[in-house]
Amino acid sequence: MSDQSADASTEQKTSRSILDSILETALHEMNRERSGLLLSGLSAGLDIGFGPLMMAVVLTLSPASFGDLTTELLLASVYSIGFMFVILGRSELFTEHTTLAVIPVLDGQASLRDLGRLWGLVYAGNLVGGLCFTQLVVLLMPGLGVVSPDAFAEIAIKLVSHDLPWLFVGGVFAGWLMGLLAWLITAAQETTSRLILVWVVAGTIGLLHLPHSIAGNVEVLFGLFVSPAVTLTDYLWFLGLATVGNAVGGSVFVALLKYGHVVRGAN
Repeated sequence: MSDQSADASTEQKTSRSILDSILETALHEMNRERSGLLLSGLSAGLDIGFGPLMMAVVLTLSPASFGDLTTELLLASVYSIGFMFVILGRSELFTEHTTLAVIPVLDGQASLRDLGRLWGLVYAGNLVGGLCFTQLVVLLMPGLGVVSPDAFAEIAIKLVSHDLPWLFVGGVFAGWLMGLLAWLITAAQETTSRLILVWVVAGTIGLLHLPHSIAGNVEVLFGLFVSPAVTLTDYLWFLGLATVGNAVGGSVFVALLKYGHVVRGAN
């Protein structure tokens, strides 16, 4: 009995320390200057675009396409590259903060206004960064001969061809996974462990073709710029539903539940 109690106590301390680290990090980000948050969000929006770019390269060079197991696994792996750059580089990503920034509000250390300020600045920076990255890629990369416009269009159509309810539900799952990743990254002690976690979680999002509002912003913009099959309406519906779904997934299925079980367990 005493051994079980000791194990439970050890487990609870670990969970509590993760929560405390998240609170400290989130409060630090909430107190940053607007310009710092915007620039960090801009950097993340630029960096995450390398994942969708590498997907287009794979589709251009591969004899197969979506639906082929080997190609799908390779696409999922390269999709995670942008997330590695952003998360290990400590840039601000909106879908991480759907969990991280909610926890101080639940703990009473921040207000909904603080949450809205952080979300708004990071989200705006992410979108502008993604737009800039997409414009550069569409203008410059096809001339290098490793990416075709058809690959850009194929990636975008894969996302916007779904029904609107699926975009929301898929966005919830993507936000759930990103929130879980934020929690696990905080728990991990080594860079190698964090790298593997990013690869596994982001690769899962890529393999399932779930709508991630920030990486997907780049993916759908690719299609909007190069293909008449992707319209501005398609882009706006995707972005809106994916964003709301991501926020719900990260806030409810990770922030609320993780915070609840740690605090109730501590009591």
